[in-house]
Formats: sequence, structure tokens, C-alpha cells
Amino acid sequence: MDIFFWGTRGSLPYAVTSKIVKEKIRCALELARDKHFDSSEDVDQFIKKELPFSIKGGYGCNTSCVEIKGGDEYILCDAGTGLRDFGNALNSSPSTPKNPTVINIFLSHLHWDHIHGFPFFTPAFNQNYTINIFGFHEEIKESFIKQQAAPCFPVPFQFMQAKINFIKLDIEKEYEIADMKIKGIKQNHPGDSYGYSFEQKNKKAVYSTDSEHKEDSEQEGYNFIEFYKNADLLILDAQYSLLDAIHTKENWGHSSNILVTELAVRSHVKRLCMFHHEPTCDDNDLELFLKNTRDYLKIYDASSLLNIDMAFDGMHVKL
Repeated sequence: MDIFFWGTRGSLPYAVTSKIVKEKIRCALELARDKHFDSSEDVDQFIKKELPFSIKGGYGCNTSCVEIKGGDEYILCDAGTGLRDFGNALNSSPSTPKNPTVINIFLSHLHWDHIHGFPFFTPAFNQNYTINIFGFHEEIKESFIKQQAAPCFPVPFQFMQAKINFIKLDIEKEYEIADMKIKGIKQNHPGDSYGYSFEQKNKKAVYSTDSEHKEDSEQEGYNFIEFYKNADLLILDAQYSLLDAIHTKENWGHSSNILVTELAVRSHVKRLCMFHHEPTCDDNDLELFLKNTRDYLKIYDASSLLNIDMAFDGMHVKL
């Protein structure tokens, strides 16, 4: 099972301005001030080994879209602006599909940042593709059509040439789709959202964004413990600090890095990937946020083998 992150930001896309790029360059030059490079390879090694990720890269700009590879059909979680980059990458591949190619999109919910990439999804305009859009909400098709209706968008949904199917899922059922065993869980979020568990060949990946875990998560029988249990990879909403989550942004539908770390440890997760990043945070902020979270893990459970990462656009995880 391969997981590729096309979009990791929450709420709205994050803009990388010329000021931000200039500051990254300045920081890199400061760190290279006393270095001597004899070759391009020396430069590459300096970038790889000595520059922090917030300087040599970044956590990305796109909203939620995660690809899970495990069979012949494509599986995507959510249709944020990262969906556009996935579609462009698909269309730039050397061969155009002669037979219909199936793309399965699983929606956490219908807020704009999780569907607003679809009007720019080029495979949706190609008759060679079949696109199955799955979710637990009643209004999925209506929401996609309204999003592209006048006066909000110039190209109506009906202009798309792909075969697009909308499939409502039953929260009580487990499904086998695209060579995966898939089940969902209802989450605490305004208007409701749903997490997904994907299992294949003894590997388990969980996608659980836009979920607010509160004090009740400390209870022994908290239902997410079982849902996350033994996941090889848990992609989990950690948009807020603990202070924001319990004070200024309580009931906004997102979780803190502290509570998700505790949940991951109690669920015996192997790797936690924090997701749905706060759009007001720059790369330095997120890098510090990751460091603080890893430091907290040492306090909460010094013996834990949990790996904690911060998702970024372009991140690839192989299970």
C-alpha cells in the first residue's frame, strides 16, 4: 500500500509569497556562509543534510487530497485543491488510457475545502474515465452540481465528459472496493464528517480529518480507539494547539496535537501523520509544532515506538 499526499492544508489553500521565498533563500545563505562547495554534489548534500525542512522545502499549499495505491483502480480521500495536481499528474503520464480508468473518491464531508478541487479536475472532462464519488452524506450530488452552478462558476457540472457516479455509503457496513476493505466512522464536526479505514494484505491506513476529539476521548471505551487500532498509518486532523482546541476554537471541528498523540499511542498506531494544517501557520510554525508534538510524546509515554510526522504536499509513505 502506497500513500501519496496531494493536499494537506485545512480550511483554505496557503499562499507562498515572494517574501516567504526570499526569507527561505536568506536563511539558506546564512547557514551556508562558512561552507565551501567543490561540486554540485556538495551543494546537494548540504541541502539534504544541513538545511531544515522548513527552508529546503515546505508543508505545501493545497487543501485535502490523499491518494492510496493498492490496486488497479485509483483511490483518493477528499477532493480539495490537491485533486487538481493529481489530475494534472495523471494526464501528463506517457500513455492515455485506452479503456476507462476508474477513480474512486471518498469524501469526509462536503465543506468547500474538501470538494473545491473537483471543478478543476481534468480527468472529469475526459470520457475515458469513470469517477465514483463515495460518501455518507445525502446531498453529495447536489453539492457538486451547485458548486459549479452560475453565478459561482463558469463551467456547469453537466459539461464534464467522464462517467460520474455518486454512491451513498452505509455507516453500518464494511465494503470491498478497489481491492481494499473499507469502513467508516462518524466524527465530531459541524455538519458531520466521516473517517475511513482502508485495509489490504495485513496493512491498515486510516484517514480521519475534520474530527474534533475532546475530553471524552480519555474514556476507556472511546470508539475511535478501536477504529484506529493497530493502524500502520493514521492520518489525523491536528490543526490546533491544545489552547486553541479547548478555548478560542472549541467546537470548530478540529483536534489538537496533544489529544491526537495520546489517541495514537492508546490505539497502538505505528505512525501518526498530522494533517489539515492551520492555514495561518507558515513552514517554520509547522516545523516547531511538529517538534513540540514529538517532545510531548516523550513526556506522555517515553517508551512509545510511535513515529510522528507532519504531512506535506508530495509526501510519499510506503506500507
